[in-house]
Amino acid sequence: MESIRPVSDLRNNFADISKTVHETQQPVFLTRNGYGDMVVMSMEAYENMRFESEVYSKLAEAEREAEMTEERFSSKDVLAAMRKAARGESFNDV
Repeated sequence: MESIRPVSDLRNNFADISKTVHETQQPVFLTRNGYGDMVVMSMEAYENMRFESEVYSKLAEAEREAEMTEERFSSKDVLAAMRKAARGESFNDV
């Protein structure tokens, strides 16, 4: 369930808001004069959101690239490239 609170609670009840965002891993929406003003979330939740956003962005990029070419790689090729990358070798040698 979304937590919506007035922005004044940030000053008056900071500890409670902090506890809420850390325990629930959900953001708290703050309003000013009855309108949405800002969102408060834990650093962990923020980092998770950024990671997921980056993953989805990379997947969308890969899908666009796949539509532009017929070149495909087998799972063995991809695994070999990942192993080479982990060893610091070039992908082009696969």
